[in-house]
Amino acid sequence: MTTDWQFDVPIAGSKHLPPDARYMEALSSQGYGFDVAIADLVDNSIDAGAKDVVIHFLRDGDQLVSLLVVDDGKGMSDEDLDIAMTVGGRRNYGAGALGMFGTGLKSASLSHASAVTLVSTTKRTRAAGRRWLMERAVSGFQCDIVAPQYAQNLIDRYADRPIMWQGTVVRWDGVKDFPKHGGGGQTDRYLQRTINKLGLHLGLYLHRFLTKDDFNITIAVEDVSTGTVYLDFGVEALDPFAYPVSGSPKYPRLFTATVPHVGDVKLDAHIWTPKSNVDEYKAVGSVIDRQGFYFYRNDRLVQAGGWNNFRQPEQHLSLARVAVDLPEHLGDVFRLTVKKSGVETSPEFTTALERAADSEGNTFLQYFNDADTVYRDSRKRSSTTRKAVAPPGKGIAPSVRETLTEELPTMPHMDPISIRWQKLDNALFFQIDREDSTIILNQHYRSAILGGRRGGLNDAPLLKSLMYILLHQVFEKEYSGSREKDNLQLWQAILVSAARAEMNGVVDDD
Repeated sequence: MTTDWQFDVPIAGSKHLPPDARYMEALSSQGYGFDVAIADLVDNSIDAGAKDVVIHFLRDGDQLVSLLVVDDGKGMSDEDLDIAMTVGGRRNYGAGALGMFGTGLKSASLSHASAVTLVSTTKRTRAAGRRWLMERAVSGFQCDIVAPQYAQNLIDRYADRPIMWQGTVVRWDGVKDFPKHGGGGQTDRYLQRTINKLGLHLGLYLHRFLTKDDFNITIAVEDVSTGTVYLDFGVEALDPFAYPVSGSPKYPRLFTATVPHVGDVKLDAHIWTPKSNVDEYKAVGSVIDRQGFYFYRNDRLVQAGGWNNFRQPEQHLSLARVAVDLPEHLGDVFRLTVKKSGVETSPEFTTALERAADSEGNTFLQYFNDADTVYRDSRKRSSTTRKAVAPPGKGIAPSVRETLTEELPTMPHMDPISIRWQKLDNALFFQIDREDSTIILNQHYRSAILGGRRGGLNDAPLLKSLMYILLHQVFEKEYSGSREKDNLQLWQAILVSAARAEMNGVVDDD
């Protein structure tokens, strides 16, 4: 083995290797979630100075046909449209801009739609548009020019709301997430579920903008055939630090971490109120997900929770949240993901956290002890009158399992109680399998219980929660006495009767 190591790789020239057209396909496969993709489009609207943004789902009867994001920003000229639709198109981002890489519009849109159309107008230019059709994009970067009259018609469709003199429309067609067949209420259920989740996501990640009096995001649903508006509501800010009362009178505290080549980074440390049920606390994620750093860049939340390798998340720190406004120059210490859904930090940041302190000399490390103490004290106060139970297991929705384990102490070394569907005699609604620590529900009644919705591992969360509450004691005893057996027969008879009534109700509704 030679010891002559060359620290620089010698080269013998260079050649130009442009990307293959299939690069567009790779660009659309970056794992953009639906909510994250829409948020990326709204970021563009904010950068354009928009005060009003409308997210518009269009349906034709039971079929969803298109999704549009419309804003009253400064708009784009023909030249601007070309830059916006160019992969990595160069544009000058202002100091407070949310955009960074020039790929968000294309990758976010084509991750979820087979075609994305961009139409815009300014105070000085006529309406114009471009369209990426995935089929044409992957065969040679062919971007379509939208017919001028259609571009103007689309702008006119949103005249006065939100577009007054200028603005932009992003249109998605062939949205992959839309139900293929919308009958039987499938479209309505999809919209209810999707819009609720989207509203929470936008309310969280853009909450600092939504608290301003002059900025609004509206989500609406319209039938293109009848003009009927099914839904029209404003997204509300969801501030992850908006607790009614601090969990500790000593907090919030402002710590300072001095990071080499970056400078002072402020750590706004909070301890949430224990056992809070408000959306600002619960909607962020699980106990593990919601604790940690909340990084902001130009007032836009880019990471909600996580300790970035500084320490492991644990239930005792579930009340700990730290707001961090990223510096203008990130250096090599902070790196944003392309999707603006996370921040990678270098070891220099971790080292700085270990030495961070507030103006009174309190260390950032002490903050973790304080958050841990508040959590443990609240558990002591609440669990004195509650007996330990067998832990909930598979088949129960994660958010429900989390609540159960927060509210009830669990028995150590006890197998979790799982719940699953299986074929049983129709005279039974449930069956208990002690050996596998499982509650078995009768598959025969599943469709009626779900109301026609698609089933899954964690479906019917309300029913399964009630079954766990009703039956967990059966698993905690070695055998059932005469009273317990009589109760089981009683519950069986009532539940079978109720399930059959549910099935008859489905038939009657049809």
